[in-house]
Amino acid sequence: MATIKEIAEQLKVSKQAVMLIYAFNSTGKTKLSVEYKNITKKENGLHSGVYYNAYSEDLFRWDNDEDNGNEGMKLEILKSSLNPYFSSIIENPDLLEEKLAPYLPKYTYEFDINQNPEIGIDAIHFSRDGSSNIKISRGEERIFIWCFFLALFEADAWTGEQDAHFFIDDPVSSMDDHNIFITADSITKLIDDKIASKSEKRIIVTTHHIGLFSILSDRLMNSTHRNNTRRSILSIHNNQLELKNHDKDVFLYHLYLMQILNECINEKKIMGYHFVMLRQILEIISSFLGTGGIKKTLEEIGYRDNLEMVSNQVNSLSHKDARFQPAELEPNDRDLLVDIFSKIQEKYNFIIH
Repeated sequence: MATIKEIAEQLKVSKQAVMLIYAFNSTGKTKLSVEYKNITKKENGLHSGVYYNAYSEDLFRWDNDEDNGNEGMKLEILKSSLNPYFSSIIENPDLLEEKLAPYLPKYTYEFDINQNPEIGIDAIHFSRDGSSNIKISRGEERIFIWCFFLALFEADAWTGEQDAHFFIDDPVSSMDDHNIFITADSITKLIDDKIASKSEKRIIVTTHHIGLFSILSDRLMNSTHRNNTRRSILSIHNNQLELKNHDKDVFLYHLYLMQILNECINEKKIMGYHFVMLRQILEIISSFLGTGGIKKTLEEIGYRDNLEMVSNQVNSLSHKDARFQPAELEPNDRDLLVDIFSKIQEKYNFIIH
């Protein structure tokens, strides 16, 4: 078990150029990226790498121009250490266009360019179907910002200054499954372009999305990066973190969930978010059985007379707003989780350690 800082230190001393880390939401991925940034700063206090995380997105803020009926609505960029590098995007507009193109954007955009090269871009205006200064959707905004950073990652301006590593934290929220594959393509290309056999550069990707983790894992393990890649699982127990090397195993998500639930049951430390994991297992089994809901799984493992009640209870407990918080469950709810888990294991006898 370790603290965030100790996990960051483990990443810092690792010899692998590519690190792929899977973790549930609220495990501490964003905090890890911030801690890694702090411990890898240069002697003069400047950053040695580039980061994409929730704080990166916070640099982009909508000005709705409400005083003028939204006529001048734009996405502002707050000032940061990144501003001096925006000139690379201004001077090479195809760089950002190339990153956006696979996502098939249904809008056009233009920059408010600041005459001071140390600032570069003040804001972005979006247009669609003849309407100017529109607000794009949250998903479109997330993709635009992601592509903006991808363009920065590849800009020549970074060379020799702040390009020792790229830390990418959860790039796929608010994206549909099709865009998950495009994002995986983007990251794969970034790795191919930036990580050579003798390169000292490093790329770290953390994600809560099992699809992205699996796609990238498969590609990296079947590429020239195989021996230079480390795959890990970041988990939390009693507010302490653990980073487990997963390079020698096949990542089977349902078994990983079963293992976590088995541990929390044995240690009598069942929390609210564990019901989210239980529901995910039920859904995975349901998908394998060819149905679209968890009722079939519950029926298969023995819930028949009280099927509707148990199904509703699982749905309710796994959809609370605080589902990822370490809130303790009521005794009856804990008993239900244990009973469902036991019935799943009795029926399917999963091999968990």
